Amino acid sequence: MTRLAGKTALITGGARGIGLAFARAYIAQGAQVALADIDLAAAQRAADEIGAIAVQVDVSDQASIDACVNSTADQLGGIDILINNAALFDMAPIVDITRASYDRLFSVNVAGSLFMLQAVAKVMIAQGRGGRIINMASQAGRRGEALVGVYCATKAAIISLTQSAGLDLIKHGINVNAIAPGVVDGEHWTHVDALFAKAEGLQPGEKKAQVGAAVPYGRMGTADDLTGMAVFLASPDAEYIVAQTYNVDGGNWMN
Repeated sequence: MTRLAGKTALITGGARGIGLAFARAYIAQGAQVALADIDLAAAQRAADEIGAIAVQVDVSDQASIDACVNSTADQLGGIDILINNAALFDMAPIVDITRASYDRLFSVNVAGSLFMLQAVAKVMIAQGRGGRIINMASQAGRRGEALVGVYCATKAAIISLTQSAGLDLIKHGINVNAIAPGVVDGEHWTHVDALFAKAEGLQPGEKKAQVGAAVPYGRMGTADDLTGMAVFLASPDAEYIVAQTYNVDGGNWMN
């Protein structure tokens, strides 16, 4: 279990959910991990539990990004892997979308991922040993959804950004790829279910049950269902993979 031995990883949105599951998997594979989160107290609790370090970051703020990246590199002796996982969700019919919601989601989901990627890529280039950058896309980036226009657009942008950054950075030995989860159970989907219940007049839990039943595999995913791909893309086995987005969604979407 040492596929990532000697590697250092920075995971945004790392205090809980998918980010924390990735951190556990990376540590099990021999990596050192920094959990970056806007909630430093939660990140520190998680870091203490799994043997990582905690750093604070607000990915909508450039100074915070720079401080996070510099602190991580200083504490871990560099950065070999970045997982761009921090993101927000919101939903509304097209005629009810507000500029505030639009600006907030694009600031975190797209600009946050781009400028975190940029800051880490600069460190990786200076180190001269290449690296791996893994962006978190979504099945929502593969298609539109009537009530989720802005979120879908942000995740489509992540897929496009992964392609462009992958083509640009591979000359430095930096592989950029992405993971597109489907519906993943957990704290995030509790929030999503509540929004759908309000928008569609459903009972709490009803939307979650519907989408889980619609997955060809037969259930919603879990954070642990995604860790194999996250380890693979960071490992030597993925050396020749560039600018790709992998669906890990129980069969919800087929390329």
